[in-house]
Amino acid sequence: VLQIIKESQQQHGLRHGDYQRYRGYCSRRLRRLRKALNFKMGNRHKYTGRKVTVELLKDPRYLLLELMSAERAWSYAMQLKQEANTEPRKRFHLVSRLRKAAKHAEALERLCEGKRIDARTKLEAQAYAAYMAGMLRFEKQDWTKAMESFGSCKTIYEKLASAFSDEQAVLYRQRVEEISPNLRYCAYNIGDQSAIGDLLQMRLKSGDSSSMLTEKLEVLLAQMRAKQSTSMSEVTWCGRKVDRVRVFLLSLEESEAAIAQAEKEEGKEQLYESLLIECRDAIHAVREELKLDPTWTQKQRERETEAGKNSNLQHLHSYLTFIKLSNTVERNVVMARALRRRLSRGAVDDGRKAPRPQELIRLYELILQSLNEMQQLPGMEADPDLWQSLDNKKSAYKAFR
Repeated sequence: VLQIIKESQQQHGLRHGDYQRYRGYCSRRLRRLRKALNFKMGNRHKYTGRKVTVELLKDPRYLLLELMSAERAWSYAMQLKQEANTEPRKRFHLVSRLRKAAKHAEALERLCEGKRIDARTKLEAQAYAAYMAGMLRFEKQDWTKAMESFGSCKTIYEKLASAFSDEQAVLYRQRVEEISPNLRYCAYNIGDQSAIGDLLQMRLKSGDSSSMLTEKLEVLLAQMRAKQSTSMSEVTWCGRKVDRVRVFLLSLEESEAAIAQAEKEEGKEQLYESLLIECRDAIHAVREELKLDPTWTQKQRERETEAGKNSNLQHLHSYLTFIKLSNTVERNVVMARALRRRLSRGAVDDGRKAPRPQELIRLYELILQSLNEMQQLPGMEADPDLWQSLDNKKSAYKAFR
């Protein structure tokens, strides 16, 4: 079962996340199967429903009818899920398609209980039915039952992986990896607060930003942040409260925790890059709102830096810029540390060119530039201790340079 659907998905659109193309393939394959088996559902004028029964299973292609029907309904649901970000009403249709997919998967499981079906196919059919049931309950936000379904699915695939050779077990292990984020998200919604840290680690290990697993992890993390943002406490910076862009601020907390846990400097650099991209997006959103503030252009030109003269939006803009510059400094410090280590070895490693001292000097110059920009942000004069700590850092990095 799993090999059939994975090969079909990879060859017909899901390598690139094109669910519409895959749904079209499932429809065409169903039509060909029904024609070949003479298993038609009426004619063009009248629909006549027919069910696959155990008596028909002399030809294994009848099982494919239920499997492809489930895949077609599931792919349509995933297509609707992509579109539901902009059209919330499509969520209702999404759930109805998943209900249909679960129904066909359950029918497949019942058919596979017969004597003609081998043990491996029976187990795979059970796992597939549990997966579809889990997806339906997941979208209905029935977290406890969804966790039970995904747990059953994961257990079956783990047992199958242990029963076969490494080559045959690859597909089962990949499926377990796909299910794990859903399980952790269900655990988080039931009350396990450690789940979000586990998802961040999965995201870091997944590596390839274009993979389906990475895409799923990003979606789940975004959903977690949106939920947490509604109950997030206030943030105070330079003596004033900051209560906007809460989702980004939650992402900042998670990223800082993941950076602290990352053991390799390459992993830390990757996390800093992702965080800086999110920070730039948040700054862009605030800047768009600032364009509607008639005093913004004037204050930007005149450089009025008194805290009392800055609007809340302008103060928020300064705060986000401060975060971006702080993380830019931290990223460059990590890069400088790695470069110093390579310079001390003095030899070419990993097929890369030998580093030059000028590269290290350039990194320290970038750090000093960021620290200077931080000191010039509007509102910084309201916190003399912070301003002085930045001045001390400048002296230290000048010495390093």
